[in-house]
Amino acid sequence: MSDSSPQPRADGRASDQLRPVRFTPHIAPHATGSVLVEFGRTRVICAAMVEESVPRWMKDQKVSGGWLTAEYSMLPYSTLDRKARDISKLKLDGRSQEIQRLIGRALRAVIDLEKLGPRTVWVDCDVLQADGGTRTASITGAYVALELAFRKLVANGLIPATPFQQAVAAVSCGVLQNGRVVLDLDYVEDSAAAVDLNLVAGSDGRLIEIQASGEESTFSQEQLLEMLGLARHGTRQLFEAQCQALQLP
Repeated sequence: MSDSSPQPRADGRASDQLRPVRFTPHIAPHATGSVLVEFGRTRVICAAMVEESVPRWMKDQKVSGGWLTAEYSMLPYSTLDRKARDISKLKLDGRSQEIQRLIGRALRAVIDLEKLGPRTVWVDCDVLQADGGTRTASITGAYVALELAFRKLVANGLIPATPFQQAVAAVSCGVLQNGRVVLDLDYVEDSAAAVDLNLVAGSDGRLIEIQASGEESTFSQEQLLEMLGLARHGTRQLFEAQCQALQLP
């Protein structure tokens, strides 16, 4: 894709360019699988731990297979102003709740829970530094952490093969106030964007979830299609980065 605008973004990127993406596996030694994922200055630790049991509702309803659930939090020092821990408010804030549900849905969409067996996988996504795109980085990193965890289960003879049916990744797009459509917004762009879109896709090319909204603004069908095109371009690059992190062909 080519950048139709002669003006570079604040960080010098083209409209269709991701921030530098980096994965550092095995960041949390006690987790079954873990990774530090970085989208530019956004940094998230994603860790997976396995329990040899399933939630009570599965037992009561006689649901076979396993389960996966996700938790998301922004650490107090992840933003310029200290963010109070949810425990200090005795409840999870609405944004964190919405994001962790999104992470759980995205991962369950690409996992065969029957092959997981009667066990629960907990995925924790903890934001160390927030500079936009924490939910998309969390989903993209959680896939790597989970694949590492599943490899350990296979190596220990607990499951015959990974329950993943395909990879999953996510990225943001947006329409800036000047009407320019860009990929992978940082905090400065995201906070001032007229339109914000988050896309979750599987590596087979099919879409899992799209979240799009105008911030006191509207957007055209043409702009939506342009955002979708950029997002698909971005997720293809993320799948390649995931494969490199996992040393897959």
